[in-house]
Amino acid sequence: MARKPDYDREALIDAARDLFWQQGWAGTSMKDLERVLKIKPGSFYAAFGSKDALYGLAMDRYARDGSARLDALAAEFGALGALKRQPMVVVSGAGQTRACMLAKTYVEFLGTKNELGAKAAERLSQMESRFAALFAAAQTAGDIAADLDPKLLAQRYQSDLVGLRIMAERADVDATALAQAMADDLDRLR
Repeated sequence: MARKPDYDREALIDAARDLFWQQGWAGTSMKDLERVLKIKPGSFYAAFGSKDALYGLAMDRYARDGSARLDALAAEFGALGALKRQPMVVVSGAGQTRACMLAKTYVEFLGTKNELGAKAAERLSQMESRFAALFAAAQTAGDIAADLDPKLLAQRYQSDLVGLRIMAERADVDATALAQAMADDLDRLR
């Protein structure tokens, strides 16, 4: 009879997500993963198969969690309210990197044929589509002008969020003020 693993796979994916998000794929060694996950190499490979496979799971978790936060904001504040609150959410992550894991991964693998870069691009496109849907819903609600292109608004918004997240990493930047300015700019879309 096979022995049941003595680890929580979901907790390991969460811990790996945080480590990969902070250090990137190349900056995270197998020794780092073994230390942070408190797992031996044999158990690691039995659970995940490879570093790339675990990274893919971590990226999926990151994207899923971000989508869930956005859904919760939309449910509570409506489409435009969610879009206005999202910039503050992304800069308020205490104790963790604020730069987007998907954007960091995409850039890290840019120009390579690594599947993780393609997966990051796919997840970024999915988030762009979610933003476009929120902009379209805000138009339907009469909160923003009907003649604006939701896809273009979403691309600009995502670009601004990625830039905001990078700026939030700098100690000499008031990321909260930038997030508020970004939210205030959405009121000008009426």
